[in-house]
Amino acid sequence: MATNDLDFLCINTLRTLAIDAVQKADSGHPGLPMGAAPMAYVLWQKHLKHNPADPAWADRDRFVLSAGHGSMLLYGLLHLTGYQLSMDDLLSFRQFESKTPGHPEYGYTSGVEATTGPLGQGHANAVGMALAERALAHRFNKPGHTLVDHFTYALISDGDVMEGVTCEAASLAGHLKLGKLICLYDSNDVTLDGPANLCFSEDVGKRYEAYGWHVQHVKDGNADLAALDAAIAAAKAETHKPSLIVIKTTIGFGSPNKQGKSSSHGSPLGPDEIALTKKALGWDPEKKFFVPDEALKNFRRALEQGKAAQAAWQQKLDAYAKDSPDLAEEWRRRQMNQLPKGFDWDAVLPQFKNEAAETRGTAGKVLTALSAKLPELLGGDADLGGSTKTQVKDQGFFDGQTGAGRNIAFGIREHAMAAIANGVAYHGGLRIYDATFFCFSDYMRPAVRLAAISHLPVIHVWTHDSVGLGEDGPTHEAVEHLAALRAMPGLYTVRPCDGAESAEAWRLALERTKGPTGIVLTRQKVAGLDRTKLGHARGLHQGAYVLSDAAGFKAIIIASGSEVQFALTAQADLQKQGVPVRVVSMPCWEAFRAQPQSYKDQVLPPATTARVSIEAGATFGWREWVGDKGIAIGVDRYGASAPWEVIYEKLGLTPSHLVSVVKQLVK
Repeated sequence: MATNDLDFLCINTLRTLAIDAVQKADSGHPGLPMGAAPMAYVLWQKHLKHNPADPAWADRDRFVLSAGHGSMLLYGLLHLTGYQLSMDDLLSFRQFESKTPGHPEYGYTSGVEATTGPLGQGHANAVGMALAERALAHRFNKPGHTLVDHFTYALISDGDVMEGVTCEAASLAGHLKLGKLICLYDSNDVTLDGPANLCFSEDVGKRYEAYGWHVQHVKDGNADLAALDAAIAAAKAETHKPSLIVIKTTIGFGSPNKQGKSSSHGSPLGPDEIALTKKALGWDPEKKFFVPDEALKNFRRALEQGKAAQAAWQQKLDAYAKDSPDLAEEWRRRQMNQLPKGFDWDAVLPQFKNEAAETRGTAGKVLTALSAKLPELLGGDADLGGSTKTQVKDQGFFDGQTGAGRNIAFGIREHAMAAIANGVAYHGGLRIYDATFFCFSDYMRPAVRLAAISHLPVIHVWTHDSVGLGEDGPTHEAVEHLAALRAMPGLYTVRPCDGAESAEAWRLALERTKGPTGIVLTRQKVAGLDRTKLGHARGLHQGAYVLSDAAGFKAIIIASGSEVQFALTAQADLQKQGVPVRVVSMPCWEAFRAQPQSYKDQVLPPATTARVSIEAGATFGWREWVGDKGIAIGVDRYGASAPWEVIYEKLGLTPSHLVSVVKQLVK
């Protein structure tokens, strides 16, 4: 591109808006926006396909600011190009309930594609977005009709590429040859504590080449706009590899005393330094939040360009609908995250007889049945598909070039798996699930948390859910994980007790469109429950329900998952001893909390204070349901290596122990 004064006027507008907003908030990160403004300007002005008037346009390019601490760069771009982000919003940077929070938040600010800030997450999200683009292209693009054709861009930082999650995600992206993924690496060699070489001296470009990426270098990211333009164009032309553009910049560029220093990373420049910086950039030091008319007019060309691009695509969609009306309708509903009209759950969900079975197995059968009816269902596992039962037969493994295949082989990359799944959900048009052993949800937790913050309908399948894992021992036996995940706002953690509840767990997860769901499943077999004599498994949707009642019950046993069978056995034994008890299945605390108080009191009458819970996990949190006079039976230690029946006996997870505890309360 031919560089002119207008280009740098626009770039400096981005820089000065950032430093003014950070100074006004007395908080923030001015350094990255000052250094990365040129690359962002070239990308947004010359390459990014988007429509500020319709941020949800399905075939737009995605831009992820993985270095979310530099949020004022993104907010400046959104405001200047015409998104619904006003100058008043910029003036409210980092203030309570403003549209410009400290780090970008998806669904909160128009044009923000992902919640970023925890470093590395946005990079991995971008991998998921590129993966989603390929999957949708395979499903919907037909000869003569290209409905899906867009790029995913991420602006990443030194901190991003240090994080392990990016290593996992970049490795998988290279393996899958996701050629429509382009990362712009703001390589300024400075982190919060000082020069990056205090802890980081590797050749990142060579590392990414080893991952199978197309790597380019721009030596002067501060001024060489032509080189930036050419590198992005070359990256777009390379369709068989993801691209990394290593761009050398100066953090805090333009600040006479702070550029190139860590002091510009995460603190306001200060009034005096801002004045000096503005002078150095040819700006009037007295003007704050100043946007020159010429710069605004140049940025706002994005509105007309976006309108024209979307109109051209809409013509493609209209023609597509005439040739392939059924696929066009599927496209529409999937973009709205809707199930097919008249979707008959009862006809689709398998029915389970009363035989003993692992809930991982019954849930796997449910997934297979659903996959046959829902082409949007896409997912995979962390090299454990044979154990998690989440590989769908005859659907093939995902091919990153063509987008064919519905089983994603994530490899042993749990953290990236969850973050990539978030990226697929951010993108839209697919329902994504992932799977691993429950113990390894620890590796996934940062990404699961971000899914909850962003209200993403990601489905996590976690098997081998307790000390019931047995011989593999405490390193693999999940004990504290239920309690930890239940503490996460917005996440539904569902632990079904049999095949019928496994089916309803999948239904709950797919009907949830505003938050993530974890389905927690057993490795060991559980007893088959005779649902003709027990409460309907659809009660799972209320989080807890009366599974088996008794006239004049004196106590309530509450259980989840594999321990429900013990509750029923104990109930029968207690009935013989003249102690009638109610059994409540409580597979999902979060769903139960959301019920009206009248329903909660119906299931757990306040007058019945003799309550005992049993669950093969930490007892932390159960006081909420058993009350001050109740007793929680669980596992408040790490497990052991032995057959699961032995472990349960040694740890008191037995019907006989449950009977004795109930009798202790009602004597």
